[in-house]
Amino acid sequence: MHPPKKTVLTTGEVAKICNVAPRTVSKWFDAGQLRGYRIPGSKDRRIPVDQLVRFMRAHGIPLNGLDAGRTRVLVIESDAVLAQTVQAALTRDGFEAVAVSTGLEAGAAAVELRPHVVVLDVGDADVSPSQVVRFFRSSATLSPPKLVATGAAGAQLQGVLQIGFDGFLCKPFEVRELIRLLESHAPQRRVPQLV
Repeated sequence: MHPPKKTVLTTGEVAKICNVAPRTVSKWFDAGQLRGYRIPGSKDRRIPVDQLVRFMRAHGIPLNGLDAGRTRVLVIESDAVLAQTVQAALTRDGFEAVAVSTGLEAGAAAVELRPHVVVLDVGDADVSPSQVVRFFRSSATLSPPKLVATGAAGAQLQGVLQIGFDGFLCKPFEVRELIRLLESHAPQRRVPQLV
């Protein structure tokens, strides 16, 4: 089940959707080009999604950035409790996350989700890191996602960088650590600068 879509966005969220700096969004807001409101008692700005859509249409910015504004994450984790915990935390933090526990589920979920980032438990005997790299790098229908490995500290975890992974986290890890790593691997979109 997907969480309800946001109806109001921060300047940071608008910046990600439009692929500009948050300061640029603030300029649009302050100049009256992008309508919204300020949080009483603070300088924080909020932009209703309908106003952002109006602004994007007026300036020829593709609306597909609205859906692409959420980073899609596929979590392949054999520990069902950990998988659900990570999925729930990522969803709360604004990611679109799906957790699976087998290679078969991972393949099906990848085709449906089209993930930007894949997080793989390298200790899982069902799915090997090299199989994951081959699957995503050779798929004609999927854009290659960033690949992040998790597992016990050791040579296997560090070795994943040599076979094509983009990063790794040693278990146990805090979900905040994973979120910081995912944010560093968020997809970059190209849309025109307006200012």
